[in-house]
Order: sequence, then structure tokens, then C-alpha cells
Amino acid sequence: MPSDAAILIVDDHEDTLYALESALAPLGYRLLRATSGDEALKHVLRGQIGLLLLDVRMPGVSGLDVVRYLRRLEQTQHIPVILLTGFGTDQELTSTAFDLGVADLVMKPVDPWSLRTKVRYLYDAHQRALALEREVRALRTHDHSQKQEQSQGRRQDHKQEQEQGQGPRATAPAATPAPRTAPAPQSPRPPRPRTDTAIPVQRDGENRTPAPKPAPDRT
Repeated sequence: MPSDAAILIVDDHEDTLYALESALAPLGYRLLRATSGDEALKHVLRGQIGLLLLDVRMPGVSGLDVVRYLRRLEQTQHIPVILLTGFGTDQELTSTAFDLGVADLVMKPVDPWSLRTKVRYLYDAHQRALALEREVRALRTHDHSQKQEQSQGRRQDHKQEQEQGQGPRATAPAATPAPRTAPAPQSPRPPRPRTDTAIPVQRDGENRTPAPKPAPDRT
């Protein structure tokens, strides 16, 4: 499916523009035209140009001047360019063109089939390169976002741990003292028998029974 990027055909002759448009029409790409180098630069700077088909010799700004300007800008320096010339090629032109990064140098009048083959290859290769660049950029953005989310999550976890560590510590409830009970009443102990009464000591040979004491005289 053709991309939205257009092919810009630049030539100062209307008949050449018509012939080039007829040759490229079967490809199905969107075609734009310009009749001068200044007009070509305006189209390119607006964006959405996928390839330039550019005449070398034009009044004012030449095709080589247009290429020199495009290569200075980051957004246009990789656009493929096919230079067209009707005055033959020479070593200086060829060397200058390829030093500027021109994809091909084609003689006029062009062969339609050969031109379509070159244009299709260069255009599709450039679009694939742009698509790959967008995918890489999106992947890097996604990875960067994930790293930021992970870093933020780690910071939040660390903050929660600090808050939990600084909070009041849980203490065991104080033990409730057991109620005091009155001591059980103690039963009175029986009195001990007195041991201070003299017990007569009996000796051998003595009468064990003491003699009765005489009764007192009542007269």
C-alpha cells in the first residue's frame, strides 16, 4: 500500500513534467510537481516528501543547490534524490552528485520502465527505514517510561517502609495484677504441756513411794 509521502518531480519544462508523471503514475504514489528550485524547497520543507526527481540545470536555484540545502537539515538529509540531466554526464557532475548523497543520475529522455524500477526501490527502502526508526523510537520511549514507573514504585515502597519504621511500635499490654486475698484464718494451736514441774529422781534402793507427810497438829 503506497505511503502518504509524495514523490516530488522538479523540472522547468512542462512537457518533461508531464512525461515523468505519466511514467510514474502506474506506481500509485502521490505525485507533486515544481518548476523551480525555490518551489521545490518549499514543498520539501512542508514535509511528507518521500523522494525527489530533480532536474540538474534550472534557472536560479539549480538541482545541485537544492540537494546541498536538503543535506544540511536533519529532517530532509535522508530523502532519496534522483538527478535528471539532458546535457550528458561528466566526471565533475557525477562526482559532485554522489558526494552529496544523490541516489542516481539519469539521462533524459528517461526509460519509463527503468525509472519506475529505481523509484519504487528507493521510495520503499526509505519508507521502511523511516518505519524502523519510528519503531525504535517508540520502543525507547516505552522502555524509558517503564524504567520511570519502576523507579517511582521503588521510591514509594522505600517511603512506605520508612514511614512504617518510624511509626509507634506495638507494645504488649501490661499484666493486670491479681487481686490480693486475705490470709486464711489459722486454728489456734493447743497449749504445750509445761515442762517446768520437777520430777523426782529415784535412786536405786530408795522407796519409790514417798512416805506420807504427817498431818498437822490441829490442837
